[in-house]
This record gives sequence, structure tokens and C-alpha cells, in this order.
Amino acid sequence: MHGLFVRNEEVTIMNVKEYMQQLGQQARSASRTIAAANTGLKNAALLAIADALNSNREALLAANAQDMSKGQENGLDDALLDRLKVDHKGIDSMIEGLQQVAALPDPCGEVSDMKYRPSGIQVGKMRVPLGVVGIIYESRPNVTIDAASLCLKSGNATILRGGKEALHSNQAIAQSVQQGLEQVGLPANVVQVVETTDREAVAELITMSEYIDVIVPRGGKGLIERISNDAKVSVIKHLDGICHVYIDDQADMDKAFNIALNAKTHRYGVCNAMETLLIAQSVAQTILPRLADAYIDKGVELRGCEQSCAIDSRLVLATAEDWATEYLAPILSIRVVADMYEAIDHIAQYSSAHTESIVTENITKARQFMTLVDSSSVMVNASTRFADGFEYGLGAEIGISTDKIHARGPVGLEGLTSQKWVVFGDGHIRE
Repeated sequence: MHGLFVRNEEVTIMNVKEYMQQLGQQARSASRTIAAANTGLKNAALLAIADALNSNREALLAANAQDMSKGQENGLDDALLDRLKVDHKGIDSMIEGLQQVAALPDPCGEVSDMKYRPSGIQVGKMRVPLGVVGIIYESRPNVTIDAASLCLKSGNATILRGGKEALHSNQAIAQSVQQGLEQVGLPANVVQVVETTDREAVAELITMSEYIDVIVPRGGKGLIERISNDAKVSVIKHLDGICHVYIDDQADMDKAFNIALNAKTHRYGVCNAMETLLIAQSVAQTILPRLADAYIDKGVELRGCEQSCAIDSRLVLATAEDWATEYLAPILSIRVVADMYEAIDHIAQYSSAHTESIVTENITKARQFMTLVDSSSVMVNASTRFADGFEYGLGAEIGISTDKIHARGPVGLEGLTSQKWVVFGDGHIRE
């Protein structure tokens, strides 16, 4: 395709550098085309990609079966295999995501905050694409579609570098994406998938500041830390998801049971799964044994503080490290706290600022919790599993940011745009 190396064969570092530079040049050129595309054309491309995915689903399932088989041979754990798997339901979800993004308002070109200044000029802000977005991710093939759809709709070109464990799946998805783009007359280079698994490709991608405007890493903490430390372009990121649910002494116990069970066991290998459950002391004797029964029935290992272990002997005493661990596995830490303020103190010390939830019927406490907890998503009487771009109505998400500048929480269309000042005059000159 690019003439620099043969797919899946070893290449020299020089060839990887040349290849990535070529992808960057092509992306920068394509970014000007997609930035100028109108909403109708972008939506048509999204729907054409959805049709292509539907038509090519058997090829995608076959490609994913190759990746799953190889992953099992290579000893990937259950959490990574769960992220890697694509089935008909997963393809339907990708298609629905494309359709939902197509139905969303286009943020590009939106002008806001127009004001007349004393000089007579009008000053406002226009929302514009970031340019070229580089996305680095690990096992999840659906990220290829999520990233492509959001970048396309927000007027950005993108370079996608998936993990080697999903190589065949990502290539199959890329074929549908490029098929849809070409069908409506947009350049295929609007979305490019890196075809080499050589790690040098990532090192090159995150330092190509002349071509890449922002990097979005999605994967394990080690990957994100490495990229954040080495990147020469801006990074939208979260390092891990140490999410908490606090059951207040004024909680509805049935709601608390359902929320705490869902937050942990709905899926284990995801960043918005609960990793620590906090329970008010006055209700711990009532709710903890009931929850422990349900968790153990689902095969969840329970680690608790001394007070939790005294209430239910099936818990193993937690270490200090447990409170700061994102398990991504059927393991849960449980701590009994005196009250909501002790829960907030625990969250402030150990949270990764991803998602926290309080279960309470006291609206005053709910408001205090939302005000005092400094995370990208804070919830009342809801499972942390809702911290997701699709569930928030973004259509899909490019990732979740726990930073406080530019984008925070699930990053959708608006998070992939910036603003520039626009000024309207009529021959005005400055006196």
C-alpha cells in the first residue's frame, strides 16, 4: 500500500521512520480536505462505513477469530481476551455508534460568544478541528471505529496504531472505513491504520509534532505513562481507573446492592469498573454480608479493611497497595468508613480521578459529594459503568481524560475540537 515495506515482515528502523513520516504527510494533507468537508458529506461517509461494516462482517469475524486464537496461544489473560473479542453484537454496536455519531450536531464552524466591542468590531469564537489526531491503543478493535467516526465527524484526520494482538481485526475494520470514505469521494488517508507492529512506529508517531496535533493513548497504565513521558505533542489521557462507590448510611439498600454489584461485575476489564467499595459504618453489618454473598457467587475475590474482615470472615485483609490498584479483574477492595467525609478523604487519597459514585437518599449529601469529589465523572445513585461516551450521548468516545485542561471525562466530538477567535469589522482600524 505504501511501498516502504511488506506487511507483517520485519522492517528496518529507517524504513519505519520513513513509513511513519509518509503517514504523517498524508494525514496532514487529508486533514485540510476533511476540515473543509460539510456536515452532509461527513455524515454520508459515516453511514457508508456502517454499511461496509455490515457487508463485511463475516470477514471481520474471521479476522478476529485469528487474533483470538493467537492471543490464547500467547497466553493473554481473560481481561485482555475480553477486550479483543468481536462478535455480531460487537459489530452491531460499532454500526450503531457510527449512526449515532452521524446524527449528532456537528461542532465544526459553530460561532459563539459574539460581542460588540467599544471599537465597533465584533469578537467571538469559532469551533475548529484539532487537525491530525494520533491514537495508540491495545486490545480493543472497536476503538478503530470509535476513533475513526469521531475524528471524521469533528473534521480531523487520524492515524491509528492498534496493538499487535488485534492486527488482523484492525486491518479488516480499516478496509471497511476506507471503503466508506472512498464511496463518498473523501480521501482514504483521512483515516490511516499503521500496518507495522514494530514498536518504533509508536516512538516515531508521538514525536512527529510537524504532522500530529494531539496523541490519545488507550491501554494499560504502563503504555500511557511511557507515551506521556516521551511524547513531543499534547496527550489526552487517563492513567488508570480506580473507581469508587460509596454506600451512605442514608442509602436505599436495594439500590445500593444493585449498583455495587453492577459496578464491579458487569465487566471486569474496563476502566469504569468499581475497584473499591466504601460502606458507611452504620449500615455495613446489613449490606456487606449480602453483597459478599453475591460477589463470591460470581467468583470475585474480596479484600477488606480490618473492620470489613471482622464483619465477614470470607474477606482477605487488604494491603495498603490494594487501595491504589486498578485490578481489571474479579477482585474488589472493601473499606468500612465512619461517614461520607471519611469516604471523600479516602477517594482524595487513592482515586485516579476517573469516576466515583455515592448511593444515598439524602439530596444534601449527594450535592456535597458532587462538589467535594474532584473526579472527571461524579455520580449519584448510579453505577460507575455509565462513565462512557456512548452512555453520555456522545455517540462514541475517543477516550477518557482525567486532566483538567482542554478535555475532561469521556472525550467526544467537542473534545476533538478547539476554538479560535474570530473578529468581524467593516473597515475598522485601531486608533
